Amino acid sequence: MSTPLEELFIQARAENRAVLIGYLPAGFPTQEGCIAALTAMVEGGVDAIEIGFPYSDPVMDGPVIQAAADTSLRNGTGAKEVFETLEAIAKIAPTVVMTYWNPIERYGVDRFLAQIHRVGGSGVITPDLTIEESENWIMASKAHDTNRIYVVAPSTGEERLRRVTDATSGFVYAASLMGVTGTRTSVSSGARDLVARVRSVSELPVAVGLGVSTPDQAHEVAQYADGVIVGSAFIRLLQESSSLAEGVEKVRELARELSKGLHRP
Repeated sequence: MSTPLEELFIQARAENRAVLIGYLPAGFPTQEGCIAALTAMVEGGVDAIEIGFPYSDPVMDGPVIQAAADTSLRNGTGAKEVFETLEAIAKIAPTVVMTYWNPIERYGVDRFLAQIHRVGGSGVITPDLTIEESENWIMASKAHDTNRIYVVAPSTGEERLRRVTDATSGFVYAASLMGVTGTRTSVSSGARDLVARVRSVSELPVAVGLGVSTPDQAHEVAQYADGVIVGSAFIRLLQESSSLAEGVEKVRELARELSKGLHRP
């Protein structure tokens, strides 16, 4: 059985277009505010959503997302709030959870995946789970019809790239550079090469993250990738707005601009 995420990429390929994926941590800037902002993203043209499970010691997140996660944790965000957000947003767009491994292990692997499936989620991105430690995760995610989304980087060797993509489902998350998340003035030139390398060993869709924040950057990445991931740019708008209503409207407008840039001829 295919997930909504897989169906989205199939449809996008048939339409010869890339998919726009938006990210926010659950509970940021508040629980209700997060759901409102994610809804605005979808209304503005975002195709799929990543919901971050806030974590106190991230290894992949830059300062913007770290600050947002700190706000989420101060708001008391935990698994309950993550799943409530997932359930609300999965009704309007294919949605996945991005989380480090520790929260999954503490919650219980089977219980975590069962809850993802129960509330309509498509998959889980696990940036710090290595392929060597994935045997139980792979078996459990297959049992719960949940996509396993792994992250690859420019430093990933050819043999490892093949092993990781063989274990992946839904899409391959291509980190465009060796570094942490955050908006940048340009997308790393290594992103295109990494996508090409992934495609040489896998037929899965490839989505590029780390650094995309403008319509021009979205358009550039959409020329060679199946998906474009934007997170820090949305978070920054919420952080810099004087009110939640203002921030949500700015998020909606950025989603419109990014969608237009993505689909520009």
